[in-house]
Amino acid sequence: MARQGPQTPAYWYDGGQVPAVAKVLAPLYGAVSGLRRWLYRRGVLRSRQVPVPVIVVGNITAGGTGKTPLTIELVTRLREAGWKPGVASRGYGRDEADTARWVTPEMPPGLAGDEPLLIAWKTGVPVRVDKDRVAAAKALLGAGCDVVVCDDGLQHYRLARDIEIEVVDAQRRYGNGRLLPAGPLREPVARAAACDFRVVNLGQASDSAGGAPASGFGEWAMRLRIDSARPLNGGRVRSLHSFAGQRVHAVAGIAHPQRFFQMLRARGIGVVPHAFADHHRYRPEDLSFGSELPVLMTEKDAVKCQAFANDWHFVVPLQAELPAAFWVALLDRLVKLARG
Repeated sequence: MARQGPQTPAYWYDGGQVPAVAKVLAPLYGAVSGLRRWLYRRGVLRSRQVPVPVIVVGNITAGGTGKTPLTIELVTRLREAGWKPGVASRGYGRDEADTARWVTPEMPPGLAGDEPLLIAWKTGVPVRVDKDRVAAAKALLGAGCDVVVCDDGLQHYRLARDIEIEVVDAQRRYGNGRLLPAGPLREPVARAAACDFRVVNLGQASDSAGGAPASGFGEWAMRLRIDSARPLNGGRVRSLHSFAGQRVHAVAGIAHPQRFFQMLRARGIGVVPHAFADHHRYRPEDLSFGSELPVLMTEKDAVKCQAFANDWHFVVPLQAELPAAFWVALLDRLVKLARG
């Protein structure tokens, strides 16, 4: 089987010894990325603007922090407030990466990329994948969108942005504080201070305060809620409580699969974990575990497994929850931008 664990080097987060070659390469990476930022600041390289507000949801670390759940909730809130949002994404890991295309919910994952496909699947808003995010933003504008949301792309400076939202994992934060490949940082920690909002992903919405990670001053807490499981083949939605006391196969091909397993265990579910590499392309044999237990998977995995799902396969929908004050502050900023 092609089952793999997460590809993040352990020493990024566990305080372990950083390999000598990584220590040598990190300053080179920092010099190149720093030069690029300087060129944009000086106007040698030009950022391109589009005539609608642009919101970037990203992070300064490599790997997942909860950007896509926040993007989905952001798009939902924008629609409820009367905006017409569209989402621009590179579509990491997709086939024909140089080809720009519109993403539809029924599209094969290999053409769309799993995260853009999930966003289209859950929101129904226009989603455009293009390695050139300026071109993607212009395409969304032509499709009638009055605000562009970029899923990832904090380092894609060619597209000018009006609002930057940094997403941080509360448990792992910035790891050892080193730049790639010696640590998880794409940019120095000081870069995060320039973002308009810092959202801290605290994980399970039902976590108790004792011993749980917390957000700090000037940070907005985001919790992730899971309550139900939906059969991929259609049928009655089940409460997660109905799986309590049972053993299930749990599938997660995300950057931090242990988070999903922990969320299920917190509901009293006996988890048999199956961690796959982030953006893994599933085959039917990947879900053959030799026992007829229910298989619970993340939404990001479900969009890639729906074509060969059976009655034992369930997707666990996830919703990002943030304080009402966050949405008031964000929407107020957006209204001022539109008026300006």
